[in-house]
Amino acid sequence: MSYLTTLTTTATDEYFDIPSIVQALRDVRLTSLEHRHRSNKPPKLPSRKSLQQVVDGLSAALFPNRLGALGLKEEGVDYFVGFTLDTTLRELNTQVQLELRYSADTEHNKKPSAEAALNKVRIFAQILPTIRQLIDTDLDAAFEGDPAARSLDEVLVCYPGITAIIHYRLAHELHRLGLPLIARIISELAHSATGIDIHPGAAIGEGFFIDHGTGVVIGETAVIGRHVRLYQAVTLGAKRFPSDEQGHLIKGSARHPILEDNVVIYAGATILGRITIGAGSVIGGNVWLTRSVPPNSQITQAKTQEKAVNETAQ
Repeated sequence: MSYLTTLTTTATDEYFDIPSIVQALRDVRLTSLEHRHRSNKPPKLPSRKSLQQVVDGLSAALFPNRLGALGLKEEGVDYFVGFTLDTTLRELNTQVQLELRYSADTEHNKKPSAEAALNKVRIFAQILPTIRQLIDTDLDAAFEGDPAARSLDEVLVCYPGITAIIHYRLAHELHRLGLPLIARIISELAHSATGIDIHPGAAIGEGFFIDHGTGVVIGETAVIGRHVRLYQAVTLGAKRFPSDEQGHLIKGSARHPILEDNVVIYAGATILGRITIGAGSVIGGNVWLTRSVPPNSQITQAKTQEKAVNETAQ
């Protein structure tokens, strides 16, 4: 007996006419699959729920004494890290296989081998100590840059900027390994939790600090140097989106800002386009900036308004 037939015999049908809704949704779904050339069984996608568990496991392995199991004793730390890595990397391998199969189906390539997924996860696993070292520099930057921070432990477990950066550091390496979908899902998990949107394709140097953080947006091709500090609601975005001859957006072009070392950008500033903010510059709150500035610049709303008036007068 089919599901539709079963539903027609239930009292639910009297109230909601569920069988006709199910049929209509099926028709729309099949039309959509046909439009996307997915009439055959569509490939499964990596799971957000599983990837959240992967991020939690990796975070616990990176910081076992603070993000690991409760009551963990010193003599058991290495065992905990090893066990956590084993289970987490196995699950990551499953998710990588799903992405590779999905990409192969989308691009009409041959079916990827299980070994291809395993090799990517092996490479990623070897990078984990380097990721931990980078995150340590981010923790130091947050502690040194915020007078309200009482300890590195507080920064690690309480600061949304650090949560977003941990997700980014993991996602960025997966993005570099040719796993953009998994990387993007991990970034969006942080976005949902913190309100901070960092594209995993962005390149961010050591000692990165996002204070408060809500509303920060960092685009795919942004390049951020060492020891850069951003405050809430800062946007590093694109000024325009070039199209090809058919009117389709050109993907992957360099369209986001470059921030050199030791730049500080205060709350609400919007930096757009492939421009360069010179090393040591300070960009004031709510500034709208679409032009490059030399090193050690001090840009405020008043200065940008004065420049606009002078250009209009000329």
